[in-house]
Amino acid sequence: MICTGHEDRAWHIAWNPTKSLLASCSADKSVKLFTYNHDGEGNLNFTLATSIPTGHLKTVRAVAWSPSGRTLATASFDSNIGIWEQELDDDGNPGEWECASLLEGHETECKSVAYSSSGNLLASCSRDKTVWVWEVQPDSDFECMGVLMEHTQDVKCVAWHPTEEILASGSYDDTIKLYVDDPMDDWFCCATLTGHASTVWSISWSPNGKYLASASDDKTVRIWRRIGEHEFKCVLVLEGHERSVYSVSWGIGKSNQEIDSSLGWIASASGDGVIRVWDLSNSSTEPMIPSAKLIARLPTAHGVHDINSVVWCPRKGHEDLLATSGDDGMVKVWRIQGT
Repeated sequence: MICTGHEDRAWHIAWNPTKSLLASCSADKSVKLFTYNHDGEGNLNFTLATSIPTGHLKTVRAVAWSPSGRTLATASFDSNIGIWEQELDDDGNPGEWECASLLEGHETECKSVAYSSSGNLLASCSRDKTVWVWEVQPDSDFECMGVLMEHTQDVKCVAWHPTEEILASGSYDDTIKLYVDDPMDDWFCCATLTGHASTVWSISWSPNGKYLASASDDKTVRIWRRIGEHEFKCVLVLEGHERSVYSVSWGIGKSNQEIDSSLGWIASASGDGVIRVWDLSNSSTEPMIPSAKLIARLPTAHGVHDINSVVWCPRKGHEDLLATSGDDGMVKVWRIQGT
């Protein structure tokens, strides 16, 4: 399934958690919203519902939905973050998407944005080496709760723990930082994960929150296990890509989600044009080290072009859907068959 519409490279995608909507963003400064539904034969069809001319002055690098699915955040190379909500017309029907708030403060390119599981917090990161934590307040108001300056280089990605208010970030400095809020003070860095030999491009928490996956310029995906409140250990390295791994996503998976030992499916996308999908499970012989089985390998997924993002659909019944975006300006949706 191919979704077209962008006039330049498609950087990132985000599935709406409550509605049949898929958002994508691009160097063309726009956001596209695609709706999807089954036809009479059970096939899934995607249709361009609307295009949001964001008004950002430069590339829109990342998008993120709030847990309610009613708000969309955009991170741009113009250093700003847009907060988008759909207006209602006089009859109460959904209308146009409007910018409800513009968050300023980063000094240069914003690379990633993410909502916490509660929807009460928003995180952003930038080439200015900082991570910002924003508190979401009524009437689309946001208050900066902390500016974290732990990284020594460009911060590429941020991701919240699926149930706790723990924030992870990955950077050009080859490290992953973890942050928590001190009720008596401010947000602070509680752990630094080292082991990658080059830039950390992408991070994704496991559905159960016990693991963190990281994708790197060193061509690997590392799996980190939580072994203490703020302590993590690398327990597995997934290899096989021939170039930089730009994106990783950890989903529930489809075939084994009812099995107690299942940890879900990990998808990775690389500059080699290949999507790799692993089925992870608890090992019967090594309790601390999960086992990984490669269940899909999709070569030349976007032709000769780099794949910039890969994201699993979080909605029940669609856990086997995987969306990717690439330098070809395309957004593609794949259905992965488990084994």
